[in-house]
Amino acid sequence: MQQRHFFILVSIVMISGLSQGLLLPLISIIFEQSGVHSSLSGIHATAMYIGVLIVSPFLERPLRRYGFKRLIMLGGAIVIASLAMFPISSSLSFWFVLRLLIGIGDHILHFGSQTWITSASPAHRRGRNISLYGLSFGVGFMIGPLLVPLVHIHESLPFIVSSLLSLCGWVLLFFLPHAYPETEQAEKIGTLRFFHAWKQAWPALLLPFGYGFLEASLHSMFPIYALRNGLHVETVAIMLPAFALGGIAFQLPLGVLSDRFSRKAMITVSLTVGSICFIIAQWFISPVPLTVTFFVAGMFVGSLFSLGMAYMTDLLPKSLLPVGNILCGMLYSIGSICGPAIGGIVLQQQERLFFFSVSSLLFLLLLAQRPLAKFSKYFSKKQEKNIDAF
Repeated sequence: MQQRHFFILVSIVMISGLSQGLLLPLISIIFEQSGVHSSLSGIHATAMYIGVLIVSPFLERPLRRYGFKRLIMLGGAIVIASLAMFPISSSLSFWFVLRLLIGIGDHILHFGSQTWITSASPAHRRGRNISLYGLSFGVGFMIGPLLVPLVHIHESLPFIVSSLLSLCGWVLLFFLPHAYPETEQAEKIGTLRFFHAWKQAWPALLLPFGYGFLEASLHSMFPIYALRNGLHVETVAIMLPAFALGGIAFQLPLGVLSDRFSRKAMITVSLTVGSICFIIAQWFISPVPLTVTFFVAGMFVGSLFSLGMAYMTDLLPKSLLPVGNILCGMLYSIGSICGPAIGGIVLQQQERLFFFSVSSLLFLLLLAQRPLAKFSKYFSKKQEKNIDAF
């Protein structure tokens, strides 16, 4: 893959991150100010990730038939059209459908670009390239909440700006070449390819789940937590990007270190520091300590998705990478559904435990990595023999 083509892919992913980073806190704040129940707001935020789950099983065949470029363009077009339709109505059900469509479009876009980058990256630069991919998404996600105050000018303005920016990025896709994935060996093992991919790479696949839970919970439910504790919308718009900024600061260094040393070591350090940071955040209410804690947590757990993808690529043969990326997206989406839903319930029942719920998940992932890695090593060797038999 040429550097120019790689730059176009990470640019469109950055704009996708911006739209997601904007929508989660923006709609949560609009709902909170309109008196919508926090648990309902949390359930509503899962629409985007339900869309991911709906479309995921149907993506591999179109990718083989139409290639990376056409699939990415389709996903981008769905996102642009959905963002542009938010000002039409403020109905909860209408917005739920639009968020569902954005989830479908975003996942089509990300599935195509992730699979293209992971399959085209050499092993010695895999962590670096995937980290740059995650970095670009993180930059967009950090910029997104900064557009939230535009809602004070007009409620429709943030949606319109986001749609126009997405359109500008979508035009760049015309400069990409047509390319297709390597899937011949995966086709030989048929529907069992999902089973093989899961057994070989499940330690890595847990990380997108954890990142999805963390990201969606923070961006959907933390604004409600902050508003209830006396913080202003403008303050929340500054605090949330601190987490993404931390991820941006350490995304590339962690990726390079994982190439040079061990991905398992980087994953262990990231989960440990992240869990400690959110335990500490539980005792803060004032903006400055919380912002610092978010930044430090973001430095480590902000890279969980890219580290998980790099680790997954290490564990799977190239022919199973499309399946691995589908599973990454599905588990990210399941985590993103669980995050706002559990966060909304926690806020309703005992809001002081909000950060504790996030920290507990990271700690459980940390405990799971070591034993799961042993099982994965055993299954990986066994499944390689099974696949070679075909």
